[in-house]
Amino acid sequence: MPTLHIPAPLRALTAGESSVTVAGETLAALADNLEARFPGIKVRLVEGQRLRPGLAVFVNSVQVSPNLTTKVAEDADIYFAPAISGG
Repeated sequence: MPTLHIPAPLRALTAGESSVTVAGETLAALADNLEARFPGIKVRLVEGQRLRPGLAVFVNSVQVSPNLTTKVAEDADIYFAPAISGG
């Protein structure tokens, strides 16, 4: 199962856990299964059919599309992080 690394501001929703394993082949399935385990976390990660604005997702250290249809491998390490922008 993919390992999701939980950002510090959301760890209150995961009983302090910094990483959890959750089943899912897409970001949508991961978000749904994470919500089933930790109610209230999905709304902090998802808006519509993509991750919330200002949030980036990295799969195995590579930034990927924030669309919830993005596929992830079973052994993936997934990190959620504030998106970085600048000029």
